[in-house]
Amino acid sequence: MSVSTVLGQELPRIQQTFHDDLAFLKQHTPIVLLEKGDSAVAIAPAYQGRVMTSTVGKHDGPSFGWINRSVIEAGLLSDDQRKGTLEEHIYIFGGEERFWLGPEGGQFALFFQPGTKFEFSAWKTPAAIDTEPFKLVKQTETSAEFTHDCTLTNYSGTKFKMGIQRSIRLLDESAIAKALRTNEMPNGVQVVAYESDNRLTNRGEKAWSPESGLPSIWLLGMYNPSPKTTVVIPFKRGDEESLGPKVNDTYFGKVPQEYLKVEENVLFFKGDGTHRGKIGLTPQRSQGVAGSYDAAAGVLTIVSYNVQDAPHGYVNSMWELQEKPYDGDVINAYNDGSPSPGEPALGPFYELETSSPAAALKPGETMRHVQQTFHIQGDEEELTPIVQRVLGVSLKKIESTFRMPND
Repeated sequence: MSVSTVLGQELPRIQQTFHDDLAFLKQHTPIVLLEKGDSAVAIAPAYQGRVMTSTVGKHDGPSFGWINRSVIEAGLLSDDQRKGTLEEHIYIFGGEERFWLGPEGGQFALFFQPGTKFEFSAWKTPAAIDTEPFKLVKQTETSAEFTHDCTLTNYSGTKFKMGIQRSIRLLDESAIAKALRTNEMPNGVQVVAYESDNRLTNRGEKAWSPESGLPSIWLLGMYNPSPKTTVVIPFKRGDEESLGPKVNDTYFGKVPQEYLKVEENVLFFKGDGTHRGKIGLTPQRSQGVAGSYDAAAGVLTIVSYNVQDAPHGYVNSMWELQEKPYDGDVINAYNDGSPSPGEPALGPFYELETSSPAAALKPGETMRHVQQTFHIQGDEEELTPIVQRVLGVSLKKIESTFRMPND
């Protein structure tokens, strides 16, 4: 998450089944349900076509997305009701893949109006990615397509007339096997996998230029944490001068070593929802994939994206005037927790995030950012070869990285 001060929270709750979460969501907002066998994905058009949650068992299986029930139950508030509340700045509905736009901070920020300070009191999520619904234009049993047009103004006063197109589809067995680098999945493994194809079009009459600011597509996923959840991100070896630091771990203050372990070509980051911290990976370091493993539930999550050329770099979202506004990260992970002593956490949850390159688009041109998400449930023997192929480490290594002496 990108919130610096918390004004509200939802207390931790017992893990719900997908069936329970789906029933709750349907009480409060229209839901588009994609189904294939026992796998299912629930999408909310009113929440910008976000994937709220998914499952490997639509009747009694786990619900993988974190859902903020208190905010959803409260619904959208009036302007007067929003004042002094967290919803004045953002509606945290939750959901395991939402569409956002960057950059967040800096001289080309989309979350700060011209002339304001880079402080939480001035920070506001644009309505286009917070409260405005996306239009459902096409639906099948296994796919759905959404569109939305909007105009946003950045911190420097540049207006962007945008067209957004977002489609989500369940992946079939052959696509899953190809992505996970195998001929076929083991019989005992259950998988739900989907792809979101996100497109941003310049609907204006002028080209978007680096000098006045460039937007980017930003996808963020909120997942249910557990004491035994570890985020795993492989990265390229090499010197920092050419590839950048192995990890940016100073977004919200330096991440303590008991929550982050960085090796020669892979990092491990806790996803337990107990300590607030965020990390980022440069595009030069990225292998195009990140993952997490919940050892308690035997669930492996993998997120990958379409690696592409970035002639104008990646937007920088730091809350400051920046020397290098296009020197941002392409992969991020966030672990929720109290932002300061005595203040409650937002969730708890943890996040995996990916971003597109900065979009220097001429009128009518479109940028595309594609992300694939896999939730794979199985025993250790079945998951081990998948983890080794995709993330380059063993399951035992992941499990033991943050293990306490008495575990």
